Amino acid sequence: MECPKWFLSDNMKIRLDHIGIAVNDLESSGKFWRLLGLLQSEEDEVNLEQGVNIRFFSATASGNPVRIELLESLGEDTPVGRFLTKRGQGVQQIAFEVDDLDSLIVELLANNVVFTQPEPSIGAGGSRVTFVHPKSTGGVLVELLEFRKE
Repeated sequence: MECPKWFLSDNMKIRLDHIGIAVNDLESSGKFWRLLGLLQSEEDEVNLEQGVNIRFFSATASGNPVRIELLESLGEDTPVGRFLTKRGQGVQQIAFEVDDLDSLIVELLANNVVFTQPEPSIGAGGSRVTFVHPKSTGGVLVELLEFRKE
């Protein structure tokens, strides 16, 4: 399936990277994903900048790897902490990996897309991330990420 031309230039590639789920506890929430047969990452990750403990599970969809990211808040005054307080456990964001995050941000801003913060920060695995505000997406927080080129 091709990406819509109105969204991405011919040179831009995008793929579903993961679905982020806000949870109260990584251990109890992870049990279900293990029972499904998803592979758990070897180590959890702590992201102090985002205020979360992170655990990834991996699966394959249509031959492409897709990950489930469980997000356990480090406190109530973090993005995931506020999400849990307001909405409870559940899907917190959908994340797409892009080739050129900076160019995509410029393109989206030129089309009046609203970001929670347009300047990228550091995400899981050292990726550069930014988040599109749900008011620009029909109610879904969208994470855009780019892995650093070596």
